[in-house]
Amino acid sequence: MCRQWMIKEAFRAPSSFLPRPKVTNKSAFHFIHQPAHHNQAAFTTFRPASQTTTLGRCSYSSLQAHSKLTLPRGLIPTQKSLHTTHAMAGTTDTPLSLKYTASTDYAKDAAGMRVPHVSQDPQQIAALVRGLEAANKRGKKSGGFSVRGTTYAVASSPTGIEVDSWRFQDWDYKRRDLPTYARGLFTTRSKHGGAPKIAIRGYDKFFNIDEVRETAWSHIRERTKGPYELTLKENGCIIFISGLDDDTLLVCSKHSTGARSDVALSHSDAGERHVERQLAKIGKTKQDLARELRRRNATAVAELCDDSFEEHILAYGPDQAGLYLHGININVPEFVTYPSPLVQKFAEDWAFVKTGLIVIDTVDEVKAFLDEVAESGAHGGRDVEGFVIRCRMSSNPGVAPFEDWFFKYKFEEPYLMYRQWRECTKALIGGKQPKIRKHVKITEEYLLYARQRLAADRELAKLYNQNHGIIKLRNDFLAFKNMKGSDAANLEDFGVPAEVSRDIILVPIATIGCGKTTVGVALTSLFGWGHIQNDNITGPKRPPRFTKALLDQLDDVPAVFADRNNAMKHERKQLITDVKLQHTTARLVALNFVHNDIDTIRQVTRGRVLSRGNNHQTIQAATDMNKVVGIMENFIQRFEPCDPEREPDAGFDAIIDLDPTAGSRENLEVAVKELHRLYPKFVTEIPSAEDMDAAIQGALEGYKPDLRHVIPDRSRNPRMGNKQNQQATEIPKKKRALEYVAVDLTSKDILGALERTFGPVPVDQSRFFKQLQDMRRVQPKFHVTLMHRAAAKENPDLWQRYAFLHDTDGAIHPDGKLGSVDVQLERVVYDDRIMAIVVRLIPACPEDANANPSPAAGEPARPKWECANRVAHVTVGTRDDGVKPKESNALLARWLEKGSGEETGIRDLLIEGKPLLKGVVRGVLSR
Repeated sequence: MCRQWMIKEAFRAPSSFLPRPKVTNKSAFHFIHQPAHHNQAAFTTFRPASQTTTLGRCSYSSLQAHSKLTLPRGLIPTQKSLHTTHAMAGTTDTPLSLKYTASTDYAKDAAGMRVPHVSQDPQQIAALVRGLEAANKRGKKSGGFSVRGTTYAVASSPTGIEVDSWRFQDWDYKRRDLPTYARGLFTTRSKHGGAPKIAIRGYDKFFNIDEVRETAWSHIRERTKGPYELTLKENGCIIFISGLDDDTLLVCSKHSTGARSDVALSHSDAGERHVERQLAKIGKTKQDLARELRRRNATAVAELCDDSFEEHILAYGPDQAGLYLHGININVPEFVTYPSPLVQKFAEDWAFVKTGLIVIDTVDEVKAFLDEVAESGAHGGRDVEGFVIRCRMSSNPGVAPFEDWFFKYKFEEPYLMYRQWRECTKALIGGKQPKIRKHVKITEEYLLYARQRLAADRELAKLYNQNHGIIKLRNDFLAFKNMKGSDAANLEDFGVPAEVSRDIILVPIATIGCGKTTVGVALTSLFGWGHIQNDNITGPKRPPRFTKALLDQLDDVPAVFADRNNAMKHERKQLITDVKLQHTTARLVALNFVHNDIDTIRQVTRGRVLSRGNNHQTIQAATDMNKVVGIMENFIQRFEPCDPEREPDAGFDAIIDLDPTAGSRENLEVAVKELHRLYPKFVTEIPSAEDMDAAIQGALEGYKPDLRHVIPDRSRNPRMGNKQNQQATEIPKKKRALEYVAVDLTSKDILGALERTFGPVPVDQSRFFKQLQDMRRVQPKFHVTLMHRAAAKENPDLWQRYAFLHDTDGAIHPDGKLGSVDVQLERVVYDDRIMAIVVRLIPACPEDANANPSPAAGEPARPKWECANRVAHVTVGTRDDGVKPKESNALLARWLEKGSGEETGIRDLLIEGKPLLKGVVRGVLSR
């Protein structure tokens, strides 16, 4: 089967979520008429009259009206695929990953096809550049989108041509008011001050599945049609290539060109070297390629994949290295790109590496294929990062025309596992604590292997930080384990998250009116968690005091909701940093109200806020509607989306995406179910629908602000504003309760005893201690916990005695000292999670041997300093933050009952000499 007709519009109507400005079109529209035998294509050119054409959501009828064209009847593309002979014959039981294989043999389908061409319109380009220059001057603080312009001299240009690179923030591509949506854009002017031209034009930004509303499968199913062209998403760095007026070949990375002072070889220079090598093989020059691309008014888009230059995640050895051509774009503001057969044909002609292509007819089959391949993260015998899918989309099928449209499907595994290994290894080299989010067990095994390799080869660390040796180290480990990466990623992970049962801070990322407080109050109602409202904290140094309030409440409840917008990255950085410094085992979970469709969010949130009147702590809509709208707009303009792949958002332990345009009831259910999935011991069961309904109803009707803030009008007398703000009062300070009583020991004495114990033993017995040292998991301070307040119910008399001593003796000493006791170190006990030292408490003076004031006859003596735990001990260290020090109790209980040895997984070593240390007893207050 073949595609009967294919229509190619020179200017394509943009995607539904990326509206375009009006443009003046003086170019030809090209329609490729392809008969049943697609290697005998006929070509027809229709040349419209010069006039202004709106290319937004236009229909074919409006296109005819503007261009005064009469389109041939029936010139509509069908949904039959090109070259489907590459699909393997098979039954419906054949796995789709075997049925469809990527082919580089589609160039033959380009035979007879004329190349689409659109000339640059000087007025249109000039208007585009003026808009970019204006945005560049405005900067970020003025609101709206921002763009950064950078000028580069083209070193190889004999006439001294310069190009300007224009760079948007990634999150701005979701806006509706950009002058262009090209990701990678360079313009140039002639030396004589002529009109600007587009020199390089990248793809319009396209999004991953479910990253924006338009890439939800439901939307794709309703508004797109096939054939669907799937190209492998190569794992390298993007390279753009075009020709300048003086026949110079311009080679750029995404946002720069030429040499850089901070690296030995820039990406663009590395790409240019590959171009030179491939052209030399076919006897052509860079000037030849420059003239060809300039004649076409086109940019060649390729992926530079070469491990000898820079390793990423997936391997590209000498046989696979090169420039993988995956697109050719016309240098105009609108997104106009070649069909894949023409791209493969150009790659053949100019010695690029061809990118594999799969053609599938239906969206359901596309989804099934991608989901199946995603299970292994491999296709055709190699790991792949994912696919880019090219199809046709209409914003309103039956009314608006179908236009070319891209989306992507990125595989999570083993790609994310490989990335985690890379980042953990770099943290290890830099002396930082590796962040292990998932695949805990296999990642810890990898890090142990990596540590040994790094210790044996000092040069390896230097090369690794230069992005060399990453893949070899990973593959060596997998060979050592005798498994494939996909198998390692699919191992069942009984990791840290599943064990978490408390100490969770929920951090919304939102703007005003998203419903964060409603969700927070409902969660508090359902589970009895804490809720700290940032607006209740007034006065100086609010951010650290907000953190302190969260941690104080976390002492009393398993989780707390951090109720502030956290809309900007510096706010999230402050919270993450402060929490991790003060509470290393706390988990920060982001409730990310995803801001994709800004216009819809603006409309929905304004409606909510204006309808609730003055029932808000910082804005009173019923008082001054215009001021409220201005405040809300300011938040939206300053909003910085959550990016889990970059700091500070990489510091979150988990991120739950919520929809700010959806109801709070829907978002509550999403949050609860995700928390249950992530931490089943934290949210042990999902509440009923009725309970969630009641929680939302209570939050909407029962929540009233505790403290009213008045936002002063800055244009009036500032003294009045200060007077108004003085109306707010702070939360009264809560008295800090006694948390536990402990015996503090000198760290040097403990570490010395451990070194003497593990120094002479075989490597297999000392490995875990060395691992704790290497990963900086040995406690900085050591103590013996005598009793924690959590044990007060089981032993009320002892807790009452310690509380009394704290209130009396502890009040006398400024350091909280309650007394002294000697501590004898007897034995170190450990498994692969935690290490502890078994100790004996010995009274420091005779009167401490019996705390009973008048013991009855035959009653055993009770020493003054008793340990409520079954075994008195010192915790040495834990494998990671997910293993809490209190797990020493469980380890020692198993050790007493089952002993040590291979069958129990527990080891123990006698501490030689059983040293006797001086300890100081202190009461420790809650945070």
